[in-house]
Amino acid sequence: MLSVNRRANDVRTLVADWRSSGHTVGFIPTMGALHEGHGSLIRASLDQCDRTLVSIFVNPLQFDRDEDLATYPVDSRADQNFVADLGAHALFLPSVEEMYPSKQLTLVTQSELTDHLDGAARPGFFDGILTVVLKLFHMVNPDIAFFGQKDYQQVAVVRRMVEDLNMTIKIHAMPTERESNGLALSSRNRLLAKTSRSDAPKLFKCLNELRSRFRDGETEVRALVAPIRKTLAAIPDARIDYISVVDGQSLQLRTDRVQVGDVVAIAVFLGEIRLIDNIILSDHPWKS
Repeated sequence: MLSVNRRANDVRTLVADWRSSGHTVGFIPTMGALHEGHGSLIRASLDQCDRTLVSIFVNPLQFDRDEDLATYPVDSRADQNFVADLGAHALFLPSVEEMYPSKQLTLVTQSELTDHLDGAARPGFFDGILTVVLKLFHMVNPDIAFFGQKDYQQVAVVRRMVEDLNMTIKIHAMPTERESNGLALSSRNRLLAKTSRSDAPKLFKCLNELRSRFRDGETEVRALVAPIRKTLAAIPDARIDYISVVDGQSLQLRTDRVQVGDVVAIAVFLGEIRLIDNIILSDHPWKS
């Protein structure tokens, strides 16, 4: 039976009880509006750990516009049923007051890995993510935390925070789950207008075409990116936030030539909804 907890102290007690029985703990931090992408993370945790805990918290620190926070999709009952049906052992549903009982004067910041992509497009975004993830890690104290590869930069910055702060938590990144048309599963997809919904799969199609050109021998950044930019710019009501190629480890921009292991990341507004996606450049068709 799913244990639903709203207070950090209750979660600490629960996890301590698990550990006293010799159980390993897997953790999936989410902002709710759960879908099969989250489901793949929960299943991975259930497969690799004795106990699995999911958190749902829409973190105000990582929103740069109040209207984005106000319109973020929330369906607590459906989310709770989703977690229970998958067989997770516990759910953590903290309030804003529980996570931030007073004004948050201490923020976690990171340099270099946050200089580009969403770090440049959304100032303060990763300060909010790293701060809340660190707080959650302290509350839950998991052995393994599971994240989706769709948020490539987020996984990289969280992994580096764990390394820099000498934490023992392992970070596991799972492949991006997609619809049959290639669209990366995202909580924001449900907010897309009908016409935008039909255009959204073009993001992954463009990324795949770029990867094919790379496998055919093209390595010049401009030659690879230009066709994507042209295709996406032609979509009605679309606005490109960024199309960037970065080193897969350092996340520093590639401005000349690309190589195996680099990441192509895009962020595009379709109407008012901002979607992100990425691919890792590989030289074999069966590798993503």
